[in-house]
Amino acid sequence: MTSATDPKLDPRLEKYRRLDAFLERLRGDVYPEPPSPLHSQITQQMFQRLQALHPLAPGARVLDVGCGQGAALELFRDAGLDAVGISVGEDVAACRAKGLNAVEMDFGFLEFDDAAFDLVWCRHALEHSLMPYFMLAELFRVLKPGGVLYVEVPAPDTACRHQANPNHYSVLPKSMWAELIRRAGFTDARVNDLALTTAAGPDVYWAFVARRPAGAPPDALMGPA
Repeated sequence: MTSATDPKLDPRLEKYRRLDAFLERLRGDVYPEPPSPLHSQITQQMFQRLQALHPLAPGARVLDVGCGQGAALELFRDAGLDAVGISVGEDVAACRAKGLNAVEMDFGFLEFDDAAFDLVWCRHALEHSLMPYFMLAELFRVLKPGGVLYVEVPAPDTACRHQANPNHYSVLPKSMWAELIRRAGFTDARVNDLALTTAAGPDVYWAFVARRPAGAPPDALMGPA
């Protein structure tokens, strides 16, 4: 007698099992992200810019995707925002030790309700995704209509060679990021080039700010009903 979950009855289950096994193998690529003066400075500057463009009232809900050890979460807390961070590995415990709200969660499979957040902050997380388009669709889903998305990613082919980092799977050109953000349903996208100097030499990050349109369905990829 065969089970209802027998892959012979539903070949998709075998495909998902293989994907899950592949993701599990990649856990060895995960490493902690202790705060650095450079990244803490950029985080503070960009949050101040974002607040100037799209002010958030005290109590607004914020999701920090790839929260590291809490540099942005501390800023959100100090601004009176209701923020939760997600990460994997040691960083979650480091955030909790500081009294910050952080949970362990896969970036691509968010365990939050539709339209739950006023702001999704996604700084240096998308390049770690095997499926950045799907991940952007998930970020769209959990944002409230009219909510704001902040995405920051490293450019490829700089002195830092971000594409060679073992934990970087999607270090894409700027035009491709802009297109994926658009395809995921976001509008009013703006991008700033953040040029900086590192020990390895010149480097560039791209900072995108976009909105989920008011009245958009939870999954823009589904189109109209």
